[in-house]
Amino acid sequence: MTIQRPTQRPAAEQRCPCTSGDVFGACCGPVLATGAAPTAVRLMRSRFTAYCLGDTGHLHRTWHPSTRPTDLDLDPRVRWVRLDILDTEQGGPFDTEGIVEFEAFHRQDGVRGSLRERSRFVREDRIWLYVDGDIRTH
Repeated sequence: MTIQRPTQRPAAEQRCPCTSGDVFGACCGPVLATGAAPTAVRLMRSRFTAYCLGDTGHLHRTWHPSTRPTDLDLDPRVRWVRLDILDTEQGGPFDTEGIVEFEAFHRQDGVRGSLRERSRFVREDRIWLYVDGDIRTH
């Protein structure tokens, strides 16, 4: 069984895929549209939403050039379903570095799993970018 990724973004009044509890138009929608997030956590949430929607453009745009992969191949069988933010260090609107630890839950071929990562972010020219992270899969 192949689970297809949504091809359209949610409407502004629908719940955001990042599971923040907010609506898409007030959460990840503006960040996906501009690539600019006020904090490292907001960028992390928008990147999770980009994985949910298959938005490789946003993922590339928000990945630091020093670590950005040339190609990003998303598995269409993976359906991302929930994001839990576990810890943060710095990453605020006036910081230049930040760390966000998260666990992202998914389903693939009917099997549940999760990925836990402690991600590093930097803010350059007032734009937050994902650098890299230490990953643990479950």
